[in-house]
Amino acid sequence: MAGVTNLPTGLTQGTLTPGGIGESTLRPDGTLKTTGEFAYASDLWHEDMLWGHTLRAPHAHARITRLDIGPALQLAGVQAVLTYEDLPHAKTYGLEIVDQPVLCDGRVRFHGEPVALVAADHPETARRAAERIVVEYEVLPAVTDEATATAPDAPVLHPDRDDAHARHVPHPNIVHRQPIVRGDLGAARARADVIVAEDYEVGMQDQAFLGPESGLAVPAEDGGIDLYVSTQWLHVDRKQIAPVLGLPEEKVRLTLSGVGGAFGGREDLSIQAHASLLALRTGRPVKMVYNRYESFFGHVHRHPAKLHYEHGATRDGKLTHVVARIVLDGGAYASSTPAVVGNAASLGMGPYVCDTAAIEVLGLYTNNPPCGAMRGFGAVQACFAYESQMDRVAAELGLDPVEFRQRNAMTQGAVMPTGQPVDSPAPVAELLGRVRDLPLPPEAPWESAGGPPDLRDLPGGLSNTTHGEAVVRGVGYAVGIKNVGFSEGFDDYSTARIRLEVLAGQPVVTVHTAMAEVGQGGVTVHAQIVRTELGVSQVTLRPADTTAGNAGSTSASRQTYVTGGAIKYTCEAVREAVLALGQRRFAWPATEGLRLADGKVLAPDGRPLASLTDVLGDETIDLEREWRHRPTEALDPVTGQGNGHVQYAFAAHRAVVEVDVELGLVKVVELACAQDVGKALNPLSVLGQIQGGSTQGLGLAVMEEIVVDPATSLVRNPSFTDYLIPTILDTPPMPADILELADPHAPYGLRGAGEAPTLSSTPAIVSAIRAATGVALRRVPVRPEHILGLVKV
Repeated sequence: MAGVTNLPTGLTQGTLTPGGIGESTLRPDGTLKTTGEFAYASDLWHEDMLWGHTLRAPHAHARITRLDIGPALQLAGVQAVLTYEDLPHAKTYGLEIVDQPVLCDGRVRFHGEPVALVAADHPETARRAAERIVVEYEVLPAVTDEATATAPDAPVLHPDRDDAHARHVPHPNIVHRQPIVRGDLGAARARADVIVAEDYEVGMQDQAFLGPESGLAVPAEDGGIDLYVSTQWLHVDRKQIAPVLGLPEEKVRLTLSGVGGAFGGREDLSIQAHASLLALRTGRPVKMVYNRYESFFGHVHRHPAKLHYEHGATRDGKLTHVVARIVLDGGAYASSTPAVVGNAASLGMGPYVCDTAAIEVLGLYTNNPPCGAMRGFGAVQACFAYESQMDRVAAELGLDPVEFRQRNAMTQGAVMPTGQPVDSPAPVAELLGRVRDLPLPPEAPWESAGGPPDLRDLPGGLSNTTHGEAVVRGVGYAVGIKNVGFSEGFDDYSTARIRLEVLAGQPVVTVHTAMAEVGQGGVTVHAQIVRTELGVSQVTLRPADTTAGNAGSTSASRQTYVTGGAIKYTCEAVREAVLALGQRRFAWPATEGLRLADGKVLAPDGRPLASLTDVLGDETIDLEREWRHRPTEALDPVTGQGNGHVQYAFAAHRAVVEVDVELGLVKVVELACAQDVGKALNPLSVLGQIQGGSTQGLGLAVMEEIVVDPATSLVRNPSFTDYLIPTILDTPPMPADILELADPHAPYGLRGAGEAPTLSSTPAIVSAIRAATGVALRRVPVRPEHILGLVKV
C-alpha cells in the first residue's frame, strides 16, 4: 500500500454491518492461492478417470491427405481415438460466428489446430498414442496479412460463411468492417495548421494466465454430461457444446472449477467439447489438462494490429480531425473479432473532443493463430496509436504533452465519434493533472548517499552489463478510454438468487449466481453487497454452475456492475419481503424508511425494531431476479453512429523509465496511475486491478509478443522460455490516485475498473522511452534493436 494516494476507505454512509461496500474486505481465496492450497481445475480427480490428449497440426495451412488412427488404438491403455469423421452431431462451434470445427475438418487453418483426440488410462499413454496417429499433409500457402487475405486470388478460408457480418465486407476473408464517419473531413483538414500522419503496429500478446486449460467431464446416468471446468462463461460454453454432443442444454451441466487467471483467454472453448466427447464415447470420466506448450495453441490471443493515424490541429492546440485505419488480424476463426472491431472503431479517437472523425477498422481471417478477447479488447491497440499521435502533435505545436491533451480532453456532455453523448463524469483532464502532479521518484539515489549504484536499480544491471554510465531517464504520459459491459445491442444481463433464513439462531444469506470467479474478486464484492443491503454478516456463496441463471461472461469489466447489480436488485426484493413479513408479525404502521443493518430492522431514526431472527422465525425467503443495465444499440454499418456502449471508464498513466542507450535495455522505474472508478466497492481490490492491468500493459510495451513467422504463420515461441512476461523484478512501484465520481446510471455509482489501466500503461511507457532516447518508436513491444536503430520501426 506504500505510495498509494487518495485511496478510498471506510464504510458507505449509513452502513452499520461490518464487511459492507467501501471496505477493503480480504478475499476468501487469497490466502489459499498464496500458500498453494487453492484447488484449481487441474487438481480435479475422479476414480476410474481417463486422460485426454489432443493431436495438433504442425502446419498453419494444409490439407489432410491421409489420417490413420490404427497405430494409436493398438497401444495398451488407449480407450478411444476421435477424429472429425467420428463426430456424430454438430461439427462446428463459435463464440459469435459458428465457424470453427470441433476437430480439423480436413483443412488445417492454423498452427496447432486440433486434429484428433485420445483417451487413455494414463496421461503419458495418451500423449504417446497421439504421436502414433499417422497424418499426411499437403501444405498450402499461408494467408498471413491483409495483402494475402484480400488479394484477388487469395484462398477463401471460410467459403461457406453466411453470418450477418458477411454482407457488409468487401472480401470473404474480412470477418467484420466498421467505419465511423462524423463531420466534414475536407473542411477540417483545411482548418488544420498542423497535420501529423504515421503508421503503428501492435504485436500479438498472450493472456499468459498461469493456470492452464483444464477440466473433468463425467458422463451422467441420465445420458447427459457433468463438466467441471475453468472458464469465463458457463452458459455460453453450454450453448456451444450441447449441439456438438447432441444433447439438450438441460443435460449439459457445467460447474466452475478453480480458475488460474483468464483475461479473455477462457471465453472461447478449449477442452470443454473434447473432454465431453471422449467421456460420452468411453462412458468414463475424462480429465484434460494442457501443458504450457499446448496452452499457447489452445486459446485465442490479443489481435495484432497495423494502424494508420492522421491527426490535425490548430496552432492553439485544438484537434480538427482524426483519421484512422486499423487492421486487426483475427487469425483462422472469428471468435469475438466482430466485437473487438466495434470497440476499436468506436473508441479509436480516444478520450478527446473532436467534431470530425473518419475511422475504418477491419478484422481479418488469416492462417495466423486465432485471436479474440484479451483485457482491453480492441481499445488497447487504438490507444497505443492515438496516444503516440498526441505526443507527436504536441511536439509539432511546441506544447507540453499533458497540456495539449488537457486542451482536448472530453468532459461530461461530450459527444463520442459515434454520436453517443457521455452522460456521466469524464474527468480526463483531472486524471492527467493528478498523475502529473504525483511526486517523481528520485534520480540516482545512490549519488546522494555517496555510494556506488545498486545494480538491481539499473536496466540490465542484474546481468552486470552496466554501472549506469549510459543510462538516461525519460518520463511519458498517456490516457485512455474503455467501454464497460457488452455493447452494440447485446442483451447484457445477469441473474442472482438470494436465500435468507435462520440457521443455528443466526440470519444467513446464501447467494447463487453463475458468475465465473477468475481472480477478479467478485466473490468478495458480492458478499459485501449482501451485507450492505440486508445487514447480514454471514454470507455464503454457492459454487457457480448452470443451474443458476446466466450471469454472462467475466469480461468487459462487467461483473461487479451487472452481477453486482443483480445481487443488489434481488436483495432489495428480499428486503421488501422481510419488511412485509415484519409488518404482519409486529403490526408496524408502515415500512417506508425502514432498513436492515447488523442483523436488525432499524427505524428511520436508527432505533432497532426487531432482530432479523425474530422477524423470520422459521420462514425462508428465496428469490431470484434478472437485472439489466440500460440498453445499447448496434452501430450503423455505414456511418458507425449509435449509442453503442453503456458506460465509459478512464485512466491515465505517468511512466518513468531508465534506458541504457548503448545496449537498448529498459527499466521501468515507476508506473503511476490515476483512475476514476465511480465507487470503490472494495478499495484494495480496485488497487489490485489497477496494478494488474498496468503490469499487463508494461508487458506489451517492452517484452510480450507471440512471434509468428511472416511467411508460414508458424508460432516460433510457444513457451515461457521464449514468451516473456513481467516478473516481480520487472514490476515497478505503482502509486495510484483513485477518484470516485459516481456514475448516476450504475449500481452504487460504480465504474468497471479492470481494463482501463491496461490501455494507457503501454503508450505511457513507450512515450517515456522516446523521451529518453529520441527514437521515434512506432511498434510494441519495443525491443533493444529498435532503440539502437538496428531495426527500423
